[in-house]
Amino acid sequence: MGLFKRKTKQIVGLDISSTGVKLVELSRHGSDYQVESFAIKSLPVGSVVEKNINDIDTVSNIIKQTVTAARCRVKNAAVAVAGSSVITKVINMPAGLSDDELESQITIEADQYIPFPLDEVSIDFEVQGQAEGNSDQMQVLLAACRRENVELRSAVLEQAGLHPKVVDVEAYAVERALPLMIDDWEVDAEQLIAVIDIGATVTTLSILQDYQTIYTREQLFGGNHLTEEIQHRYGLSPAEAELAKSQGGLPDDYVNEVLEPFKDIVLQQITRSLQFFYSSSDYNQVDHIMLAGGVANIEGLGPLVQERLNILVTIANPFMNMSTSSKVNESDLAVAASSLMIAAGLAMRGFV
Repeated sequence: MGLFKRKTKQIVGLDISSTGVKLVELSRHGSDYQVESFAIKSLPVGSVVEKNINDIDTVSNIIKQTVTAARCRVKNAAVAVAGSSVITKVINMPAGLSDDELESQITIEADQYIPFPLDEVSIDFEVQGQAEGNSDQMQVLLAACRRENVELRSAVLEQAGLHPKVVDVEAYAVERALPLMIDDWEVDAEQLIAVIDIGATVTTLSILQDYQTIYTREQLFGGNHLTEEIQHRYGLSPAEAELAKSQGGLPDDYVNEVLEPFKDIVLQQITRSLQFFYSSSDYNQVDHIMLAGGVANIEGLGPLVQERLNILVTIANPFMNMSTSSKVNESDLAVAASSLMIAAGLAMRGFV
């Protein structure tokens, strides 16, 4: 199975992270999208570690529960591998080759670009257009991922009763979802947009220009840092701390003694991630920051980042211009929206 199978019929997007499974089902009517269903279910600790599936049985069971909770009937599914597990390179190939000819040629030449035995990787490609300044050549995006990563995700879907139609890359799912939100910003897409997805254990920075990813970096930091601090300070179990973090009920000193310092740490991590980008590129400023992931919903975090960095900050919501079906609780969707960008981008694979 290749990394990015081609356009298919309606599919459900499944984002499998280290802490949970997120599902989004979309339909399209003309140019408008509708959210047909969504659901989020937590994963037991250790079943997925740094986005690598360790326990197929557990993950497949949670996927089944997520599908049931969403009341989703679509069986075709799309998942994604982390960008850190994928090697990508833009190469030039002779123009005019058919897909079969191109595939044969890339297979012959792939070992020049991939530092692994070819029988250990899944390879896919996508024509990007004519090579600049040379009409006889075309640019082709070559992507390769360890076959094990692709096969594990396919296997876990199949065991859950779904049909794996697409194994994508998280960064490309973000690219696909970004235009759903750009219009409301009224910004120039050619400006630099930093999408900072702060999950439970991993923070991913993606820099996009003209809806294309030009830089991505992952670092080990996330909302679990806050959960652990709540545990230690108030003597709670991990489950109790997670519940208290999301539903409230913590002592009066929580905001000043725990939450505000955590927001400062998040700001430091964001600043550090951006500095890594600046030091490895010709840029020294981004034009907009989009905060995604569960941490993005922390009250006051967006304004804090905007004030300290003097950059416009928006909280991700890929559903802001979508209608919803009767199965969808709109208030629950609004709360979850910032953590569903990858799942939404995957669900769009059937339409674009």
